Amino acid sequence: MELKRVVVTGLGALTPLGNTVEESWENLKAGKSGAGPITHFDASQFKTQFACEVKGFNSADFIDRKESRKMDIYTQYAIAAAKMAIADSGMNLETVDKNEIGVVLGVGIGGIKTFEEEAGNYAVNGPEMGPKFNPFFIPKMIADIAAGHISIEYGFHGPNFTTTSACASSSNALADAFNLIRLGKANAIVTGGAEAAIWASGVGGFNAMKALSTRNEEPEKASRPFSASRDGFVMGEGAGVLILEELEHAKARGAKIYAEMVGAGMSADAYHITATHPEGLGAKLVMQRALKDAGMNPEDIDYINVHGTSTHVGDISESKAIKDLFGEAAYKLNISSTKSMTGHLLGAAGAVEAIISILSVKNDIVPPTINHADDDQDPEIDYNLNFTFNKAQERTVRAALSNTFGFGGHNASVIFKKYAE
Repeated sequence: MELKRVVVTGLGALTPLGNTVEESWENLKAGKSGAGPITHFDASQFKTQFACEVKGFNSADFIDRKESRKMDIYTQYAIAAAKMAIADSGMNLETVDKNEIGVVLGVGIGGIKTFEEEAGNYAVNGPEMGPKFNPFFIPKMIADIAAGHISIEYGFHGPNFTTTSACASSSNALADAFNLIRLGKANAIVTGGAEAAIWASGVGGFNAMKALSTRNEEPEKASRPFSASRDGFVMGEGAGVLILEELEHAKARGAKIYAEMVGAGMSADAYHITATHPEGLGAKLVMQRALKDAGMNPEDIDYINVHGTSTHVGDISESKAIKDLFGEAAYKLNISSTKSMTGHLLGAAGAVEAIISILSVKNDIVPPTINHADDDQDPEIDYNLNFTFNKAQERTVRAALSNTFGFGGHNASVIFKKYAE
């Protein structure tokens, strides 16, 4: 069976750096941090009091006010990004076959705000007044509901589901969407991910694990991947949505094409529930599988958007994996962790970083890894690698690979290249 080619025809994003793809991209190129004091709840008693929040989001710009009250904020983010991506694709919804369009989203946690509120209400009132839960509690909270809302909104009857693999969730969603299209199971899929976990239980839970940076005095400098003084990740939130489309379907309607998706890899560390393998074995394997799937060699990749969370073990193991797999070609790559600017969007990270990778391929610009100082070097990291520190670099980006790794040892990598006939 000949596999169909898959292209990217629409992008939508809501990130800590902007409420559109264009605004986010401009701030990424400029090396701007999205971090600041937490405003979603009173974090004054928490070890970490800052995060990379979405700013100035008004759900009424995208969703009927009455309907939005039935949705957790993560679903609202997903719908907003999906509407932007569908509009950007130029798809005529009056003429396309909606039976052949699907929705596949990645969500790591889902409606944590809704769960926190309902459980809190019960803890305060339940013992005396009896259990009184909102009838929308379950459909607001569950991780799959955003995909359902999008399909209902547009009448898309194709494959519809959600992938959950912690921080690899939306990269897994992209891989599933990619495979469904190239196997002929759909003409187009709305895919990506969303997350909104900057609430007391989210921040408190990650603080208890000692996973978050506690650099409260300078939040905009807290995420510093590959620097010796890194002390944990900075939590982010938002959504990224892509329209993946079968090439001939896209050409037939005269769609603009951002890039071609050519490969996806998946692996497991099989090592630890939260830590990456110290030698990067799972990371190496997932990139190797993505390259094999794409029919590419290491020297065909010009840019890797790394997982790079600014944690001690994770940054070391990922850099080792790149050196082991790419060999001499590793020193010709640009590598950057855009989490230094966006924070870690958890289940939405893969989708947002895929969009960044696609824009790098389209525009021949690699956004930076910010917050590194020359005297802040970790002896376990090889600084002969080009981490694109502090300033964006212009270069030809024929193809970009994006890595995401999740708690549980879940790894996913996706590859995009310049589209050519």
